[in-house]
Amino acid sequence: MIASMHAAHRGAGPSWRVDLAWVLVLSAATFALSSVFELHERLAVAFARHEAWQIDELPTAFVALSLGLVWYAWRRRRETARWLARNRELAQQLIAVQESERLALARELHDELAQHCTAIRIEATYIQRSRAPDQIGEAARRVSSSAELLQDGVRRLLHKLRPAELDELGLIAALESLCTDWSMRSGTACIFRHRGALCGLGEAVDTAVYRVTQEALANVIRHAEATRVQVELASTPAGLALCIEDNGRGVAPAASTRGFGLRGAAERAAAPGGAFDAFSAPGSGMCVRMQLPAGHALPRKVTA
Repeated sequence: MIASMHAAHRGAGPSWRVDLAWVLVLSAATFALSSVFELHERLAVAFARHEAWQIDELPTAFVALSLGLVWYAWRRRRETARWLARNRELAQQLIAVQESERLALARELHDELAQHCTAIRIEATYIQRSRAPDQIGEAARRVSSSAELLQDGVRRLLHKLRPAELDELGLIAALESLCTDWSMRSGTACIFRHRGALCGLGEAVDTAVYRVTQEALANVIRHAEATRVQVELASTPAGLALCIEDNGRGVAPAASTRGFGLRGAAERAAAPGGAFDAFSAPGSGMCVRMQLPAGHALPRKVTA
């Protein structure tokens, strides 16, 4: 597969040269045919009959149109290259974050879960070899304690992979809990409002809304120095609208979407065909908005 990809890349590399060669060949052929058949002179005679319509000026207009199309294509090419570079940068950052998360999970699995498992095995071996009931009871209590710590570690890892509040409480209650806990930790007032039918949106939409809200609130703590945050989730005819607004110090417009977290939020919104925007001005706070279109919700899993 890798070899075929390299071969395809090699084949696609000189394609612009082939296209340029065809353009030059067609231009030369057009010039040769025009010279042989004296096309310009014939056109001049034909256009002379319709001088009132200024048809003889069409070749000049077509030249200007061709140059305009060349300029337009060049601008679009530069814009495409800029977006491709941005996407490559984002992909590299995503890979770096994924590797960092994998290393963190591996470290936690090794440092905590593996140690608890080893402790349980040691205590089980001790119980097998012990004959005194009081020693067996003490070892059993240590096993129970290690098992409880092991269970807590598993729950903590599962919460990192997917917010448990979404499964236990639902989207609205989970967002209310998130805003309340965030307000208690940060000391900043966080008001959550919702309106419209917000049930049965699907796991993908629920997770996107929860994670984007989580990232926006984290940015408020890191950068905003705000005293008040408002989170609003609404069902609209166009779909689902999320808005997080604070009264902090704000940032320059060019830096409002520079952070990786908000760029990741934009990717979450773009996945189901939605839109994401974060805008701010120094001294006027920041507003983060995400719009998800109607009809893109995935069905919620039903478990027995």
